[in-house]
Amino acid sequence: MTVKSIRRAYQVIKIALNYGLDELIPSKLKPWYFRLLRCSFFWLRNKHKDKVGGERLKLAMQELGPVYIKFGQMLSTRRDLLSDEWAEELAMLQDRVPPFDSSVAKAQIEAELGAPIETYFDDFDDVPLASASISQVHTAKLKSSGAEVVLKVLRPNVEAQVHADLQLMSQSAQFLETLLGQGNRLRPAEVVEDYRTTIEGELNLKLEALNAIKLRNNFLDSGSLYVPFMYEEFCFTRLIVMERIYGIPVSDKAALEAQGTNLKLLAERGVELFFTQVFRDNFFHADMHPGNIFISTEHPEDPFYIGLDCGIMGTLTEQDKRYLAENFLAFFNRDYTRIAQLYIESGWVSADTDIVAFEQAIKVVCEPMFNKPLDEISFGHVLLELFRTARRFDMVVQPQLVLLEKTLLYIEGLGRQLYPQLDLWKTAKPFLEGWMAEQIGPIGMAKKIKKEFPYWADKLPELPELIYDNLKMGKNFVNSQNLLLERYLKQQQKAHKSNYLLVTSAVLVICGTILFAQNATLWASYGSIGIGAILWLFGWRSRPKNRKF
Repeated sequence: MTVKSIRRAYQVIKIALNYGLDELIPSKLKPWYFRLLRCSFFWLRNKHKDKVGGERLKLAMQELGPVYIKFGQMLSTRRDLLSDEWAEELAMLQDRVPPFDSSVAKAQIEAELGAPIETYFDDFDDVPLASASISQVHTAKLKSSGAEVVLKVLRPNVEAQVHADLQLMSQSAQFLETLLGQGNRLRPAEVVEDYRTTIEGELNLKLEALNAIKLRNNFLDSGSLYVPFMYEEFCFTRLIVMERIYGIPVSDKAALEAQGTNLKLLAERGVELFFTQVFRDNFFHADMHPGNIFISTEHPEDPFYIGLDCGIMGTLTEQDKRYLAENFLAFFNRDYTRIAQLYIESGWVSADTDIVAFEQAIKVVCEPMFNKPLDEISFGHVLLELFRTARRFDMVVQPQLVLLEKTLLYIEGLGRQLYPQLDLWKTAKPFLEGWMAEQIGPIGMAKKIKKEFPYWADKLPELPELIYDNLKMGKNFVNSQNLLLERYLKQQQKAHKSNYLLVTSAVLVICGTILFAQNATLWASYGSIGIGAILWLFGWRSRPKNRKF
């Protein structure tokens, strides 16, 4: 580890101990070496004993920075894992991170614009509208049109802090991989690298703007999701400018109920939106914590979502999508044999896994979750049990699906907050069955033909020439093979004639030798040997000079 990494590691330990996070771990879960390690930092004491556990965890993550704040944001949606008190404390990390000085924000905005703010904007508000882990948002109006906009600017030096944390995580993962051995199936270093790609994408606001434009175009005619308009001429690496929207935070259930929002429809649309993004568009919002999701105030009986912060987007390969759809449908149909087969076919578990034992283990975990309302099911508990089961069968961690898994956790958290009776699987099953039918039926075939048609249309004018060239090449090949065959047959005829003469000469020489040994007449013995020698000479001269053809 570098000196910089060691310094950051000590800083992480110091902050954790100063907030007494070690005291939040039950004693029975603290092995002797953990207690020994804690004693070795005897000078670091809990300075916040007056605060409750949830608040201490929130403050520690807040002080540790963006990477840890993101983790806290995800935890805040897991009401099945955390008490309401802890979840509400961590929810404050979503958009209530302490802001940085507005003068610094203005200086950075003007540096990106290359001009004073007043050149393009009126009514710039020094008080931030929101402050998050990586960026801060201010409101203003476009001077050219008077449209209300928000300016999102990165926090100062946030890149250096994120990279330092990622380096520490990467080195820790490599150390863990060394302990586990090269053949381990958890691949922690690969998982960290996948997370690095994800969070580094958030440090490029220009990329976020492009993602938002693509997502907006995917749902232009949708009544389920609205993505604010991006002003591309004002979008840079550390600054983006977008349309200002008004809505109710998805976490403010009281306000949603007060305006008469159809929460059941809203929850079902959230599930449909997720599966539409994943399977129809292969481009899904992968940072769907409540701080990024708002609900429209228009026609609450037919509500739609407003999506912000498109810094983290996910995509899957066609093979991944097909596998996931089949896996989900197997879950819905309680086909545990098929689930076990899919895990093996995909390489998630070894091919020599005992499929019967694996099937039974999956059944024990999954069977209790069916035919129950969502508020009686702990998906977090099921997920933990699946991981525990997978470890028994040496399941391989799939880094390319980490974003998808995290997004599913967010969907569940939001669904439980909005409408606890939502049946996630019942809502998703018809969509997946329809998608699979499109993939393997006539509609899927027609779509594939349509997709490939421009390529074949481009090649069509060349087709006659290609056919002629191939036929000509085929004819030339056949002619050359015929010539080679004729040459081969001639050589074989010569070889047979030569072999016949050589064999005959050998027989005559042997006979002459035998006659000579038995004191036969000289003319018989010498005649046989002489004729054999002459035949041998002719046979030798007539043999093929080159057997290659």
